[in-house]
Amino acid sequence: MFDYISYMNDDYCTIMLKESETLTNNLMNLHLILEDKYKKIVTEVEDIDGRAIKARFLGEIVNNTLIGGTIRKPSFDSKIRIINQEEIPLITGKSINGFIEIGKSPFYDDYPVFLDVNRFFSNHFAIFGNTGSGKSCGNTKLFQTMFHDKRLDPYKANIFIFDSSGEYVSAFSNLNEINPNYHYRYISTNEDGQGETLRLPIYLLNRDDLAILLQCDRHSQLPIIERMIKIACIFGKNDQEAEAYKNHLIAKAIMTILYTNETAPNKRNEIFSILANCSTKEFNLEAPIQGIGYVRKFRECFLIDNSGNFTESVLMTSYINSFLNEKFDKYEPQGNTFYDLNILEKALSFTLISEGWLRNSETYADAVTIKVRLHSLVTGDNAKYFDFPEYMNVEKYISSLLITYNVKYQIVNINLNDIDDEFAKSLTKIYSRLIFDFSKQLKERASIPFHIVLEEAHRYIQNDNDRFLFGYNIFERIAKEGRKYGVMLGLISQRPVEISDTVISQCSNFLIFRINHPIDVEYIRKMVPNITDDIVEKQKSLQAGTCLAFGNAFKLPLIIKMEMPTPPISSGNCDVVKIWNAEMMMKEANVEEVPTTPPPKEEKVEETPIATNPVLETSNPVLESSPVQSNELVVGELKDMVPSAISNTWNNEDDTSEKFDD
Repeated sequence: MFDYISYMNDDYCTIMLKESETLTNNLMNLHLILEDKYKKIVTEVEDIDGRAIKARFLGEIVNNTLIGGTIRKPSFDSKIRIINQEEIPLITGKSINGFIEIGKSPFYDDYPVFLDVNRFFSNHFAIFGNTGSGKSCGNTKLFQTMFHDKRLDPYKANIFIFDSSGEYVSAFSNLNEINPNYHYRYISTNEDGQGETLRLPIYLLNRDDLAILLQCDRHSQLPIIERMIKIACIFGKNDQEAEAYKNHLIAKAIMTILYTNETAPNKRNEIFSILANCSTKEFNLEAPIQGIGYVRKFRECFLIDNSGNFTESVLMTSYINSFLNEKFDKYEPQGNTFYDLNILEKALSFTLISEGWLRNSETYADAVTIKVRLHSLVTGDNAKYFDFPEYMNVEKYISSLLITYNVKYQIVNINLNDIDDEFAKSLTKIYSRLIFDFSKQLKERASIPFHIVLEEAHRYIQNDNDRFLFGYNIFERIAKEGRKYGVMLGLISQRPVEISDTVISQCSNFLIFRINHPIDVEYIRKMVPNITDDIVEKQKSLQAGTCLAFGNAFKLPLIIKMEMPTPPISSGNCDVVKIWNAEMMMKEANVEEVPTTPPPKEEKVEETPIATNPVLETSNPVLESSPVQSNELVVGELKDMVPSAISNTWNNEDDTSEKFDD
């Protein structure tokens, strides 16, 4: 069939067919072996023009192992042949420990294609494709296959799936049927009874989290938030030292106001505002003050005489000075304190008045913006998501998401339905930051691996102004640094062009379903490492459920046909024909057809009952919900349930190689 090599460069060669030969099979996308005395070069047919076949160099077979890339090129007198049956597994992978079947090869009679689990899940990955191309089904099938493979037994997996439609519930709610030790947890912002309601402790949010939540966009707003958090930590405490520090802060703030150039009425209003937001048993408006032979309430000291001065300024000043303590001038409140949204708002009000941000024309707009947005959060519907009843540190909170009453959850699905995109993005960033900080604090690096899977990733991972405001974007930081701490991202999106280019460039494995938008196609061509023009063109003609897979976990870029997940996800198309066709619905409901010809007037016709609509009355399956449970386990117990190194993430501590043959 093949005659000789007529042309060669660094990327491909041209192979001529014999003149007397005709093509008896389709060579497109098949792999050819160019073999001489010293080497075997693997190529892929990407174009056929008459007798000329263009074959791209892919790798070299050395000691029965395929090595990607070609340093040595084949000689012009190499023997040319189609890859044989025994060599196909070198390309598609083998069924050995640490490998799972991801799909079938449509070019090799549905030969199974295997994925290197460790190389895939120890790196960031991305799944792209148009809506309806099968990307969510492909992601679901990937995880279902992983849990079904007994050689892996991923009991110690920690997978967080963020989605906006709850489509994964039907696919993973029966996870414990695969293995009684596997469990799926569904947390949602939609209080429809399907799962647990999302609850996030506001006191775990740091300065950057609150700046994102309040949509800050100026550096001058960050000191306000930082000071607000410190004051909230004080307001949330009730011990003796905290009370003394509160008194010191109140006294210092009031003295600052008294020495301003404002009028007495304005001074009084500001002081009363401070004491309305922050007061103690000793220091409040109703506190009695002992004068010489008389007693005044503190509020009575602010009466104004005809000269515009406070009538009891001396008594007032003496009372305020009694609470000042020099030791608190350098005192920094410690964290690890419980406070809620209401305390945080009071802390902000105290901060703005006591520090004079509202009196400064340059900072007034920034201060009012934060004040209005925080008040909107406190009084709005989103406040319920921060209604957390008890104190937990970061370690215990992350543990409580994954473990409750000795039940270990391998998948935690957080559904961000019924909230706007900006708030959903903020929550996703906050959770990702908490997970990342938790992993960074582990004494043994990457001893507890996490996977953050983002459905519709273009909603969350964008080129925001976080880098300008904080100097980093949490997703970009995880993309660049997370792998060494065991925190991996999984991106699922139909619009890769809207995702941060930094994050995409750090992904090591890709499943590309059909994408037709020219901007997205060109973006993938530029941003994805190790992608060729040939790969970009191939994905345009893929069928639904078929993807182009390439990266560290695959021997070579391959087109893979994936099966539908079982059970499926809830993302099917609307059956408009069935809904529109009333006749079909009536037949399905076993209702006799209503006659189209009206009966004679003299005959009495009985009323025909209205047909029941089975489509409209069909309800979605409801996941049994469990109440939010307080977690008695500490992070140490979570560590006991996870591997000591990323390479062991998906295996038991026992050697599984003895249980299964390769």
